[in-house]
Amino acid sequence: MRGPYGLELNEGCKTCKLKGNGPFCQLPAAILKDFDAIKSTSTYPKGALLFLERQDARGIFVLCEGEVKLWISSSEGKTLIMRVAKAGEILGLMAALSGSPYEVTAETLHPCQVAFVRRQDFLRFIAKHPEAFGSVVRQMSSQYQGACEQLRTVGLSASAQEKVARLLLTWSAGIQQTKEGTRIKLPLTHEEIAEFIGTTRETVTRTLSDFKIRHLVAIQGSTLMIPNRTALENFANVNV
Repeated sequence: MRGPYGLELNEGCKTCKLKGNGPFCQLPAAILKDFDAIKSTSTYPKGALLFLERQDARGIFVLCEGEVKLWISSSEGKTLIMRVAKAGEILGLMAALSGSPYEVTAETLHPCQVAFVRRQDFLRFIAKHPEAFGSVVRQMSSQYQGACEQLRTVGLSASAQEKVARLLLTWSAGIQQTKEGTRIKLPLTHEEIAEFIGTTRETVTRTLSDFKIRHLVAIQGSTLMIPNRTALENFANVNV
């Protein structure tokens, strides 16, 4: 069923047509039925804030469709994008489990469908269903690995060029390669990529132009092709 913003709405987890690799996507039908009973689903436009950094944790947000950027900010107004969440992910998980404030701000990159579950209902749900708790632990592990990779990209890369290369390689990980190379749709603007790796928009634009000249990437609109992943990997490790 088509809903607001042109989204193909999912009426419930059991009948979801977009089932993927999210923590709850492959749970047995009986558990999904219990989860459907405690969640409320809404659609959001691009640029909507699901929750704010340092806000008390009200519950978790399951991203059913769309993409959400997670970012932190300083008192001077500088921002650093931590990662881009994909469909199936649970947002606000650590805060909901610990009862601490949200660590990041969650902002939709595109129109999104999101399921919300109140914190106490979520805690009762995972206590009742060990399979669901196991899925939560696996996502927490994945998020921790992603945070380490972000620190490695921002803190240990010797140059902005290396940071951009590492970021593109991270985004392309797991995508099946074709004869032409690895095709990815850039989830962020040049300005947002700069916020992701701690540099300026001008530097990102200049770096991507240099990559095109070196034939490390090909860009058409928001679609980027990596024709030779090994060449980009070698470039990323030049200064390591």
